[in-house]
Amino acid sequence: MTQLGTDSFCVKNDTKRDGLKMCQTFKKGLNKMINLTIDGLNVSVPEGTTILEAARTAGIDIPTLCFLKDINEAGDCRMCIVEVEGRKGFATSCIQKVEEGMVVKTNSKDVSEAREVVLDLILSNHHKDCLTCVRNGNCELQRLAQRYNKQDILYTGEMCEHEIDCGSPSIVRDFNKCVLCRRCVATCKKVQKIGAIDVANRGFNSCVSTVDNLSLNDVNCTNCGQCIMSCPTGALREKDNTKEVWNLIKDEEKYVVVQTAPAVRAALGEEFGLPIGTNVTGKMVTALRRLGFDKVFDTNTGADFTIVEEANELIERLTKGGTLPMITSCSPGWVKYIEMNYPDQLAHVSSCKSPHQMFGALIKSYYAEKIEVAPEKISVVSVMPCVAKKFEANREQMNVNGIKDVDYVITTRELARMIKQAGLDFVNLDDSTFDDPMGEATGAAAIFGTTGGVMEAALRTAYEMITEKSLNEVNFEAVRGEEGIKRATVKIGDKEVKAVVAHGLGNAQIVMDEIRSGKADYQFVEIMACPGGCIMGGGQPIRSSKERATIDIRKLRADCLYNIDEKSTIRKSHENPVVLKIYKDYLGEAGGHKAHELLHTSYVEREKYNI
Repeated sequence: MTQLGTDSFCVKNDTKRDGLKMCQTFKKGLNKMINLTIDGLNVSVPEGTTILEAARTAGIDIPTLCFLKDINEAGDCRMCIVEVEGRKGFATSCIQKVEEGMVVKTNSKDVSEAREVVLDLILSNHHKDCLTCVRNGNCELQRLAQRYNKQDILYTGEMCEHEIDCGSPSIVRDFNKCVLCRRCVATCKKVQKIGAIDVANRGFNSCVSTVDNLSLNDVNCTNCGQCIMSCPTGALREKDNTKEVWNLIKDEEKYVVVQTAPAVRAALGEEFGLPIGTNVTGKMVTALRRLGFDKVFDTNTGADFTIVEEANELIERLTKGGTLPMITSCSPGWVKYIEMNYPDQLAHVSSCKSPHQMFGALIKSYYAEKIEVAPEKISVVSVMPCVAKKFEANREQMNVNGIKDVDYVITTRELARMIKQAGLDFVNLDDSTFDDPMGEATGAAAIFGTTGGVMEAALRTAYEMITEKSLNEVNFEAVRGEEGIKRATVKIGDKEVKAVVAHGLGNAQIVMDEIRSGKADYQFVEIMACPGGCIMGGGQPIRSSKERATIDIRKLRADCLYNIDEKSTIRKSHENPVVLKIYKDYLGEAGGHKAHELLHTSYVEREKYNI
């Protein structure tokens, strides 16, 4: 075990995992180097590198469309073809490995002409309503058309016509804009291990569809939105709720409160050209106020309530014989996943609502009383990095006495569109702070937005609740990082808590199979539906396949949240003075009757297919 500070707070990493990682790094260092020539440049790369990767190391940009590093490397679209001297035909650079002495031409006359034919064929069966498409200006197909100066389409003829699927509360599926790259299919199958979509039919009639072409709302889709993040065009997009939110803002009878999740502030700036991971909290608050919201609150405050309730629930289960391990409940994609795939294991899930739902309930109860406004006249809008939150807000269980906790959810991308519609110069806005009294939060709440953050925040509070001692070293490094599954043992006083963090539903499946089989001896489990956690949620800014292959987007956004935590005056949720005051004046004790009425929920068994 590794001692952290002077407290009885110990962690140990999974040594097998660390040993494997070290072994892989060692092997990579021993790789034979391959020398080749690309467009007249001498390039040296490790054996096993593809031509595409080798070209990128030399600053040569070979176009791609279907390629998604480590997820979809099939060479289907043929946009990345190159010439290899001495060989007939073209090589597909995204899958072709380099060889010693290879001479590659990426932009010869023959290659350019062949790419133009490929691009024309793709465009010939694509709805070209770019001006009204949500991906206008951020579409990989559009970029290719601009790069190759496509002003006319060589091939015209019959086009596929498909009905747009708007049945899901989270995701819109428009196959008329699909290029059959299969990136969404690979993400859903390989990363999330769901398989809600696949390629159906053959030849000209091939399309990406669902079982019996049902709506995404009627199949085993978890609403995570990772398919949207993988799509190069507008074939998959979030259900847009900006019109409804604009209507609320303009309704003089409504008192409209907006709340923003921690991950939003780490990514919103990207929509306005700021570097990935820029903390834009102050500008975001100013923009929201300028849009016309009556109050601008911080979901981080709600996250602090979640931590207090969750830590209390964990302690109850540890000390009074409740169902273990307890699994976090703040990721709605994960909650829907377990309801469909492991309904017999629902007793493991914490009954705590997610932070924005808790906060919505408090705004329409405690805050409504404080400002003397009827809850029916208050509308709550949540700005989330997640499209599954749209589904969550409409769950039957997410209300108190028939009043919905949250009225509408918009994503980071939707907020950016609203800011642009309002004509605000976001980059040059002054910074401002959240409104009182629901805008004060801790560093623990900020790290909610990245994988391992919920676990770390909860353990900070659980430690002090159990030991009644101050935890001086609050960083819990063992649950941080990119590994899909992270395991650690935490010593809290005389108790050892075995903790597991999993992100991505493919990894969730591994952990759940361990729990169902009875082989797991964990006490506390954090699961996030999206790889990387909320910072990589389905509602965040969409980055191109090239950016995803060459930039560690997850780390840059995560570092932003960890920096907020490090700089926070208060870094433990149970020390938030707003939280303490509301418990004292309104809720009573954590886990008490009032808290359960407002801040807790229940789950249901769901059918995978609604046929």
